[in-house]
Amino acid sequence: MSPRHPLLLDLAGRRVVVVGGGPVAARRTRGLLADGADVHVVAPALCEDLAELAAAGAVAWHAREYVRGDLDGAWLVHTATGARRTDDAVAADAEAARTWCVRADDAAASTAWTPAVARAGDVTVAVTAGGDPRRAVALRSALQVQLDTGALPLRRRRPGPGHVTLVGGGPGDPGLITTRGRRALAQADVVVVDRLAPRALLDELEPDVEVVEAGKAPHAHTLTQTEINRLLVERARAGQRVVRLKGGDPFVLGRGGEELAACLAGGVDVEVVPGVTSAIAVPGAAGVPVTHRDVARQVTIASAHDGDTDWETLAQVRGTLVLLMGVSRLGEHMDRLAAHGLDPATPVAVVEDGTLATQRTTLGTVADIAARAREVGVRNPAVVVVGHVASLASTLGQVAGTSAGTTAP
Repeated sequence: MSPRHPLLLDLAGRRVVVVGGGPVAARRTRGLLADGADVHVVAPALCEDLAELAAAGAVAWHAREYVRGDLDGAWLVHTATGARRTDDAVAADAEAARTWCVRADDAAASTAWTPAVARAGDVTVAVTAGGDPRRAVALRSALQVQLDTGALPLRRRRPGPGHVTLVGGGPGDPGLITTRGRRALAQADVVVVDRLAPRALLDELEPDVEVVEAGKAPHAHTLTQTEINRLLVERARAGQRVVRLKGGDPFVLGRGGEELAACLAGGVDVEVVPGVTSAIAVPGAAGVPVTHRDVARQVTIASAHDGDTDWETLAQVRGTLVLLMGVSRLGEHMDRLAAHGLDPATPVAVVEDGTLATQRTTLGTVADIAARAREVGVRNPAVVVVGHVASLASTLGQVAGTSAGTTAP
């Protein structure tokens, strides 16, 4: 093949003609629609995917064979009829009209080509491979993985608008953050990090990325919530890309809603990347499913950090009760649940350092778990599971991949 000139086209609102109604034409059409093109499909019949697009009004369908004149006003044409004579005619008419033509049947006879594309936010990587589309797709797939996981340098080098991303980092193991969260970290100028976030990921940041400690331990805050909110807004207004890296999920007892509201009120661009919440993942890593057939069909998650918890209501709920931030007052909490009617023999599991190599599970009951926790020196961070599913840890916990140890009655 002769040398090719790579070029990106702005097709938004521009007429593009697709000749052909089969699956290949459908794939090309979906890509063109994603780029905002005004797509006209010429074909006597349509495959199911194209028919749905036509019925929805997403494309204009000309229900007939191709005729000369169909390319009038077109900026680009794709031909994918599977009939050589028709594709030749389309290509010849496009050449005469000085309109770029992509042929699905013969790359060497095309005047334009669609590359395999990998995307990550505002980064687009187009791959061609000497007319070998399968090789191009294989390369694209490998690049997409690296883009998604932040393995490639995604950080912006030119000044631009600021942005805040609230990222849920998962329960502790850095492998449990989402690929979208890792990509956001790779794009960050500033990372505002919590104490329980997957801090090993900070080692992967570029040296000049600023890391701001915003960790909260009981009765010891590096920054107040008001200061965190102000910091996010100020840095985004200054044109920086800010990642607020939290443990678990930002919206599960993580004050993510407050930070989102502050960003919106401050007029800065903001997005939320959900995370794996420790309330579900940590018990799961210890072999405690928070729901289990014939044992528990519902789960209630509550903060046990302050005095506003409604213990009377929690003592009456059916299924599983998961308490976060409740280790320091574990005995008091169990006493209140029992006082409001919860059976003292109800199983309890306390899982420390969930998903990490130091993970440990302590088992007991509402009546004795506080004493057992004191005996083995249970410390935060830990998740408390109250309910009959907790007893499953003694069997299922033996095969939980990250379970480091269990202290049983």
